[in-house]
Amino acid sequence: MRSYECVFIARQDVSVAQVDAITDDLTGIISGAGGAIHKREYWGLKTLAYRIKKNRRGHYVLLDMEATPAAVAEFDRKLGLNEDIIRALIIQTDAPNPEPSIVMRNKNERAARAAGKGPNMEVDDD
Repeated sequence: MRSYECVFIARQDVSVAQVDAITDDLTGIISGAGGAIHKREYWGLKTLAYRIKKNRRGHYVLLDMEATPAAVAEFDRKLGLNEDIIRALIIQTDAPNPEPSIVMRNKNERAARAAGKGPNMEVDDD
């Protein structure tokens, strides 16, 4: 089996629950063909650099998976047929990466800083 990463963008007017349902359907294709999903990250609703099919924003999702080329071909076909997905990119990688992506690491760091628990914050016990 080969290792792949897929990032897709769903339309701005679908809900987070609908994005989860789309992701579940897509991961079911890989799991049903004997593959494995190693990482699934929802990056959130982000502004696009330019309009895509009249959308200015989109829900970003990252999947890190291992699958056969035939399963990935079916996965790609389903991505293209889904009306709610406006862009998708699938690339082959050397090995699955279990660590959080850079987007999630930055999101976690911003959340920690907002909570006052940043890495460079000093605690004064006076």
